[in-house]
Amino acid sequence: MGEIARDTGARSAILAPMDQLSPPLPGAATGPVIIYDGECPVCTRYVRMARLREAAGEVTLVNARERDHPRVAEVRARGLDLNEGMVVLLDGQMHYGSDAMVVLSALSTRSGLFNRMMRVAFASPRRARWLYPVLVRGRLLLLRLLGRRPIED
Repeated sequence: MGEIARDTGARSAILAPMDQLSPPLPGAATGPVIIYDGECPVCTRYVRMARLREAAGEVTLVNARERDHPRVAEVRARGLDLNEGMVVLLDGQMHYGSDAMVVLSALSTRSGLFNRMMRVAFASPRRARWLYPVLVRGRLLLLRLLGRRPIED
């Protein structure tokens, strides 16, 4: 049975057994589901530049600001702060924060300088746990500079 990994900054922790994760939504993609901040220009560019569809097949992108979306509601119900990390649902597991970046870097194609740099930066879970909080703080600063609000709780 799969489990949900939660990035705690120092190491991952298990949140709950995956049998408690809602079943796939009708008409939902069978590939990865990425829940990210759709108003963050860097986040949006990253999920587009990673060329995930080429490497992982059908990918569903969910804007974390869509509070009524069933997957966003499910992530919130589990106590995950979407201002502190994105979520990737894949193969019966929910990956959060730096763990999500490790998964995304593994799923990305190796073509292009951007993808090669991201694969190197986030190939190591240890390195990802160090780098990811820097990206989160940078995202929050960028949102503030652009006059945009963080994702509401």
